[in-house]
Amino acid sequence: MKAILAGGGTGGHVIPAIAIAQELQRRYQAEVLFIGTARGLENRLVPAAGFPLELVKVGALNRVSLATRVKTLFDLPPAVFSAGRLLNEFRPDVVIGVGGYASGPAMLAAIRKRIPTLAFEPNLVPGFANRIVARFVSAAAVHFEQTAERFRNAVVTGVPVRPAFFQIPRKPYVQASPTLLVFGGSQGARAINQAVSQAIGPLVGRVPGLRVIHQTGERDYNDVVRAYSQAGFSAEVHKFIDDMPAFFARADLILCRSGASTVAEIAAAGKPAVFVPFPLAADDHQRRNAEAMESAGAAVVIEETRLDEVWLVDTICALLEDPGRLAKMSEAARAMSHPEAAKDIAELAAKIAGIS
Repeated sequence: MKAILAGGGTGGHVIPAIAIAQELQRRYQAEVLFIGTARGLENRLVPAAGFPLELVKVGALNRVSLATRVKTLFDLPPAVFSAGRLLNEFRPDVVIGVGGYASGPAMLAAIRKRIPTLAFEPNLVPGFANRIVARFVSAAAVHFEQTAERFRNAVVTGVPVRPAFFQIPRKPYVQASPTLLVFGGSQGARAINQAVSQAIGPLVGRVPGLRVIHQTGERDYNDVVRAYSQAGFSAEVHKFIDDMPAFFARADLILCRSGASTVAEIAAAGKPAVFVPFPLAADDHQRRNAEAMESAGAAVVIEETRLDEVWLVDTICALLEDPGRLAKMSEAARAMSHPEAAKDIAELAAKIAGIS
């Protein structure tokens, strides 16, 4: 079996794509090629995972300036041609689009050549590239039920996450000495960092024995450490956290953004969450992801515009003071997890490629 995975840009696209590629190798001894762009995380993560990567030149069309949009429109036909040349050379049995800049040209080239195509969509609202090809793909693997209606032959598979998240034991929720885990992605989230720094005094006053683990990113680390020190509170502050499952295991409540991978990890771990969606995310997908979890009873959503001290403190305290609610949120989150996501996506790819 030969498979191309096309797309990338952010870790939310690249990390699940690598998990899918590894599952294709394990189950079908697949030969895998990635197609990306020079600007995405795939340039670091894909070679590190041991996969070949080819690049096409294409930019963004969504939420960009008119000048960028015009340039991308001029770049798109050559990008489709370049992707088509790579398809001719590699001769894949299936092309899997994972979203991001390179996904559109590769999927359009594959559709033109009548090569079986699989769209992977981790967000509730499909990204721009997947919206373009949604009605022409052979099948789609999606995370949310609500997304399935936007594609041909869609299957709810979930998003692949590290097995360690599923292995986190259930935590007994008690009111004494709870642990709050705060993070905003690998680069941190300034709005969350500043809000928690300002709220820590009132939080400590209302939640006896509170423990805080805070991943800040590089940029805000010193400011956050200083804020905790000035509040007389000893928090565990990290620039980065490599072993995130270990820190999830310690948490009673998580305060974070709501990108697709984060949402999938929280579901896998069965952790209650307060989501603060990134307001500038393409297609407002973080807010829609968070609202889906909130509707299921697994999370609470705070818009960044309402991330003031009083609102944040009241929300966190209401949850930490109610262990029964935390336990119900935990079970609701776990009910939305997909332990077999990578396997199910690989099997779907093999099926449309005609390989049993």
